[in-house]
Amino acid sequence: MELVPGGDYDGVTFDGERWAGQDGSEARFLDCTFAGCTLDDADLRHARLVDTTWTGIRAATLDLASSTWQDGSWTDCRLGAVQSYSARWTRLHVVGGKLDYVNLRDATLEHVRFTGVVIDELDLARVRAAHLTFEDCRVRRLDVTGASLTDADVRGLRDLQHLDGVAGLAGATISAEQLVELAPALAEHVGLHVR
Repeated sequence: MELVPGGDYDGVTFDGERWAGQDGSEARFLDCTFAGCTLDDADLRHARLVDTTWTGIRAATLDLASSTWQDGSWTDCRLGAVQSYSARWTRLHVVGGKLDYVNLRDATLEHVRFTGVVIDELDLARVRAAHLTFEDCRVRRLDVTGASLTDADVRGLRDLQHLDGVAGLAGATISAEQLVELAPALAEHVGLHVR
């Protein structure tokens, strides 16, 4: 089955589909299941995905800009560069897998949970997030410049090597260990000289 721009998919199971370079922009997926599909260079800009699950999805690059995810999950996905800026994610659970670069700039996230995910670079600049949770996740680089976080819990972030926009963590809950790790960035942010 091929993707169609503006297509309407209701209750469809996509198993092992190869949609390299296909255009599904502005498509609507309701109660769909994606399993073992390859989405290299697929265009899902402005797509709407409701009650939809992704399992074992593979893509080197994927365009999800301005898409809407509601009541769904990603499980054990292996994704390279994911462009999901200006997206809206509501009650999305990302479980396991490896994501190289996730661009969520200017996105709106509500009740989004990351569990056991490895992310090389996560861009949350100017994101508006409520009830964002990380559980046992490894994130190497994180950008929260200009982010607005409400009831965010980042205690489950591990192995963070680089943080941009430390002020964007305001409103988040961190662990005592993370506070020690973040001390240099916090001191620099408020203009403290440590000698």
